Amino acid sequence: MKTHSRTWRHRLLGRLLVEKNFLSWEQLDKALELQKTVKMPLGEVLVQMGLVTEQEVSEVLAEQLQISFVDVASLDRIDSDVVKLIPEDLARRHTVLAIDRNDRVLSVIMANPTDVVAIDDLRWVTKLEIAPSIGLKKDITEAINRVYYGLAARGIEDVVREFSETDLELAEKENRDEEFDLTQVRIQADDPPVVKFVNFMITQAVFQRASDVHIEPYSDSLKIRCRVDGRLSEMAPAPKAMHMALVSRIKILANLDIAERRLPQDGSFGMRIDRRAVDFRVSTLPTVYGEKVVLRLLEKEAISRGDFQLENLGFEPEQLEIFKKYILRPQGMVLLTGPTGSGKTTTLYTVLNLIKDDTKNLVTVEDPVEYRLAGIQQVQARPEIGLTFAKALRSILRQDPDVIMVGEIRDLETAQMAVRSAMTGHLVLSTLHTNDATGVITRLINIGIEAFLTATSVNLSVAQRLIRRICPHCKEPYTPEGEVLKRLGLEGHADGLVLHRGKGCRVCRKSGYSGRIGLFEVFEVTPEIREMIFQNTSQGEIKEKAIEAGMMTLRQSGVRKVLSGATTLEECLAVTIEED
Repeated sequence: MKTHSRTWRHRLLGRLLVEKNFLSWEQLDKALELQKTVKMPLGEVLVQMGLVTEQEVSEVLAEQLQISFVDVASLDRIDSDVVKLIPEDLARRHTVLAIDRNDRVLSVIMANPTDVVAIDDLRWVTKLEIAPSIGLKKDITEAINRVYYGLAARGIEDVVREFSETDLELAEKENRDEEFDLTQVRIQADDPPVVKFVNFMITQAVFQRASDVHIEPYSDSLKIRCRVDGRLSEMAPAPKAMHMALVSRIKILANLDIAERRLPQDGSFGMRIDRRAVDFRVSTLPTVYGEKVVLRLLEKEAISRGDFQLENLGFEPEQLEIFKKYILRPQGMVLLTGPTGSGKTTTLYTVLNLIKDDTKNLVTVEDPVEYRLAGIQQVQARPEIGLTFAKALRSILRQDPDVIMVGEIRDLETAQMAVRSAMTGHLVLSTLHTNDATGVITRLINIGIEAFLTATSVNLSVAQRLIRRICPHCKEPYTPEGEVLKRLGLEGHADGLVLHRGKGCRVCRKSGYSGRIGLFEVFEVTPEIREMIFQNTSQGEIKEKAIEAGMMTLRQSGVRKVLSGATTLEECLAVTIEED
């Protein structure tokens, strides 16, 4: 065993983990060597390497420091008056939550209780002695989002009341579709109440992991909703009088024309929120009650920092093996299919991040470019100036590419260029809109690609859906009813079958779900299938043959997730269709 020139604390943490059989001495040696390069706490290095879990490190660290390990999600009540003793920005910076005060001592839960700088900051700000305990970083962050959101929501009510009589007059003019003073609108959009409300709306959407925010005007009300895990729910209430001010403020941020209310507009802006770079895509749409605005949220660094791994997307092991086989081939087409919002783009970006290296030239053409990837040349399609997918593809082929990603195959010209690229030694990744994986064959032929070209160029097609995960904090077992099992083809497993569901808690906002995972249908174009395409065999017969060969349908993939405890029967039935 090596002699490590480390502090006693680092050596002791590693030794405790080894003694508890969480890792070996050899693994500890490698982690300590890596730590010299990355300059991170040993516990974080071990978690990043996948050698131990965050909970294992936290529990051992609690034993080492002789402090308590706290399951944050199980706390019955968190006193908002105590929480307020630590400002929100400081709580987020150090991932710390105040939970109790006893005279001159403030009890806090920290992700890293060995951070003496954080403890000094807390002592300085609160003027109290700090008694730390340790909790999981993810759980503390969720608690911070939930508790400070409640505090901010109460404060935003005062912001709404700050609206002046002038603001109300301007809103009345909008309702009557009268002319208004553009200068007055600009002044109103920069009013502190409006700025505060927009900032609150945006930051809370980020903290709730929302994918979209909808600002929807009606005849006598204004509804603000955000989409979390694929479901829309109401956010902060706002009076109709704020509508024009909110829309104008967002237009100014996105560099749009605030005077144009009759035509749709598209724009974007970026912000750093909680040390994360977030892009906001803005779309406005004129309705009979005023402009509706939708903001799409994209966290720019999510892909590059490794949040998305193929193994975590939801592929079943046998599906992942087939998928990897074809994305690592030097040529041919791999197509993803599914409705808008089913995660196709995320899967494609994850693939690109996996296969990129210094020996390959990877080029994409997209509309829009959702994430910026280091080491990959990305082209933004601009049909309004003639830069279509097909034209961009034609130019990309002159750039000596190895891998080409086309955001979507929408027309014959793009399809022809993609097929030609796949048949001339390039790996082509793209998406189509079909209901299932075998539907891509029919779709390409209907677009105008000949059957023999379709059969020769397409190697793999993957249909994808997103399904909600059961919240891990309120997950509970139960015995399902026979009728529901029959709909999923599980009636033969009814005896002794135990499934899971979320009963609803503060962490998941009583929904019983937290996060989403993918369902996949992986269709491999084997020589037998290829011959059927040559002979113009119907899609139904091709699908039947693929299932006979072992293809797992979306419904079957969903049933696997139900049996593994990842999701619920009801969610599987809602997301997938019954097989004939």
